[in-house]
Amino acid sequence: MIEISRLEKTYILGSVQVPALIDINLGISSGEFCAIMGPSGSGKSTLMNLLGCLDRPTSGSYLINGEQVKDKSDDQLARIRNRFIGFVFQSFNLLPGLSARENVELPLIYRGEKPKERQKKALEVLEAVGLAKRVNHRPMELSGGEQQRVAIARALSGNPTLILADEPTGALDTKSGEEVIKLFSKLNEQGMTIILVTHDEDVAVHTRRIIRLRDGRLLSDEPNISTNVYGVSLIKGRTGAEHGGVC
Repeated sequence: MIEISRLEKTYILGSVQVPALIDINLGISSGEFCAIMGPSGSGKSTLMNLLGCLDRPTSGSYLINGEQVKDKSDDQLARIRNRFIGFVFQSFNLLPGLSARENVELPLIYRGEKPKERQKKALEVLEAVGLAKRVNHRPMELSGGEQQRVAIARALSGNPTLILADEPTGALDTKSGEEVIKLFSKLNEQGMTIILVTHDEDVAVHTRRIIRLRDGRLLSDEPNISTNVYGVSLIKGRTGAEHGGVC
């Protein structure tokens, strides 16, 4: 799914060049559940932005589903994001004036789907994340954990092949954070490819692979032998065997 070769990102600050990523080589297969970890300034957020086609590398190669990212136009990158990638953020990024269902429908509106079809899909994914009884509630009427589950449902609504989650438990209490990670684990058991950025070892322990960065370089990339797998199906008709193995 993802092939990265000699990837580099350098920012220009006045007359100074600041390397954020240096010679990153990485491959991620369909169906993996990976954590990207590192201290502040390690380059993990920069890597997440590149993986999500929110930015372009300075040099090197990044292919997602066989498509080269580096030379794409802004419109082409937007189409890749819309077709392949679902995003989950620490701050939820829900629109306060919209209900849970309406927030989940937003990516489908951008795709041009008809109202009845997008409403049906939104209700299906909200039920899948355990919010069937909260579809008409606005964000301020939901707990932090529920808001994050709405955000996950929104990411799933377009049937992406990849979920990118940036510190998805950072704004949650311990119990809510555990529920969100359990949900990610269940989705991965169904074959969803998930990459999350986290500084929390207690979160990373639930993934199947941990990629560590330091000073813009790949420090280590190892299977996580202590993975906690839940193995409960959430999305009908989707299995790990159908969507590739795990590392």
